[in-house]
Amino acid sequence: MKSRNSLYLRSSILILCMISAGLSQAQIISLTDFSSFQKPGSTWRQSSNVNADLTKSNVLTSAPGTGVLVNTPDKKNKGTDLISILQHGDADVELDFMMAKGSNSGVYLQGRYEVQLFDSWGTLQPSHSDVGGIYQRWDDGRPEGKKGYEGQAPRQNAGRAPGLWQHLKISFQAPKFSGGVKIENARMLRVELNGLPVQEDVELTGTTRSSMASDEVAFGPLLLQGDHGAVAFRNIRITNYNKRKPELTGLKYTVYKGKYQSEPDYTKLPPEAAGSSDILSSNLISLENEFLIRYTGKFRVKEPGEYKFDLSTSGGNGSLKLNNKVAVLTEQNGTGTVNLQPGDIPFELVYSKHNGYSKTGLGLTVTGPGMREFTLSDANVASPQAVDPILIYAPINTSLRSFVDFAPGVRITHAVNVGSPQQVHYTYDMDNGTIFQFWRGGFLDATPMWHSRGDGSSRPAGALQRLDKIVPAINKLNSPELAWPADTSGMGFKLKGYALDAAKRPIFRYLVYNTMVSDATRVMDGGQGLSREISIDGPAEKLYFKLADSKNIEVISDGLYLLNDKSYFIRIDSAGGEKPIIRNSTIGKELLLPIKSKIAYSILF
Repeated sequence: MKSRNSLYLRSSILILCMISAGLSQAQIISLTDFSSFQKPGSTWRQSSNVNADLTKSNVLTSAPGTGVLVNTPDKKNKGTDLISILQHGDADVELDFMMAKGSNSGVYLQGRYEVQLFDSWGTLQPSHSDVGGIYQRWDDGRPEGKKGYEGQAPRQNAGRAPGLWQHLKISFQAPKFSGGVKIENARMLRVELNGLPVQEDVELTGTTRSSMASDEVAFGPLLLQGDHGAVAFRNIRITNYNKRKPELTGLKYTVYKGKYQSEPDYTKLPPEAAGSSDILSSNLISLENEFLIRYTGKFRVKEPGEYKFDLSTSGGNGSLKLNNKVAVLTEQNGTGTVNLQPGDIPFELVYSKHNGYSKTGLGLTVTGPGMREFTLSDANVASPQAVDPILIYAPINTSLRSFVDFAPGVRITHAVNVGSPQQVHYTYDMDNGTIFQFWRGGFLDATPMWHSRGDGSSRPAGALQRLDKIVPAINKLNSPELAWPADTSGMGFKLKGYALDAAKRPIFRYLVYNTMVSDATRVMDGGQGLSREISIDGPAEKLYFKLADSKNIEVISDGLYLLNDKSYFIRIDSAGGEKPIIRNSTIGKELLLPIKSKIAYSILF
């Protein structure tokens, strides 16, 4: 809002808890009608399809049907917020949203804490009021210039263009109360925008500006802001974590000195130490190298259902037994799933430390019905050795060769990653003359390439969009009905390398069917996408350029197309008088363009 106001713990146990959706069942909010909401205003309607106009502010057009919520306020009717009947406490919320050009909205957890939705297309330095931001609090009693406070900007701009579907996932922890008094603040444990984490473990000392109420509660509704701009929503689901957690009771331990690679006969061993404990821990006594800890007690189950345990041990092995049956057995990390009924269940955990060179560590987490994953051990947990990421920035136009893993078992070996200071980047496959992925935000994570011995690969550090498949960009078709060849064999494809222009941007060149191709891609003004120009020097009969091979292609206007369920736009800027062709393909639809001298098009995302 602008005008209104396993076990994998590297830094803290909280981070582990906030990521997991656990074994809880997500509740899908019905969008076939408005029965899931309180008194929807007249600007809200149901739709089967919605589109934005890239040239007009605050405009969304929709088609009759259901499945999509569309809100179109205007000057006469400013609109109202849409409030769910469902109440939530600790919860994960996932939804798709679409912004109109210049539009403004928000998602309020419990109707009180806003994650901002905004058309931030091309913004380089996002603030709390940009998409993915946690909106600020407001106090009219504070001095001028300081009335707004505690807003949290997203780590980077992962937002997409208006008219594209975007995905938001929020892991929220509600405030906690005892005797009507708040004893713990609410937290945004994690916010992911288009698959990229943009917020992590942000404490909320109170409600954000323009919330539905100023008080804080244990349970509240989901609120979709509807009085600021045109916005659409679909696929709304809420996973509530409101069930009672199990707990360990009567926990006792015995410690045995020595090296045990299998469980010993305890009746024949004198313990080094024994006692009771409130929590599982690997550092009960000063032993560091070879020892065994055995815990016994009761696992008090309060909710029936399936429980998943994640046991981690460092420098040895361990086991977890419930009802005298092995639930988890591990050398380092192991998981087990058990169906449990309410009651006190016999519990036994063994940790044997027998590798002297390893750090001591023991961790146990559990996930159950209606609850997030939480830890039953202390903070001295076993974890993989932390590796500081090796990040590559692009303060100037930057090109870097690497391998890229496109899909499981599919590695692009001749890839060039091209970064820009506008924070719009792409990767080019020199074996096919194809741009196969593009993204906005950070440039590259080179950790897998350069850490230790490395494997030569890199991965994007921003909000990635990847083509469905990789095929040669140019091919010869005697008839436009013929199938597109899957590789470059028989094409005479020969890479001629690339040269950098005066701004250090690559121009790729290759031969195909004895025709020289020059391929130049530039970042558009405002960082709104990529502009690509393909030029041919020499004979060019029956050559076609494939602009896209996608699950679906939607024609928006002459020369403007939406692809892959409104994931990105393709705009044909210059076609040399040729007409584009949309035809069926093995995965959905192809967009082809005959090429005789030069074509230009843009990828907007």
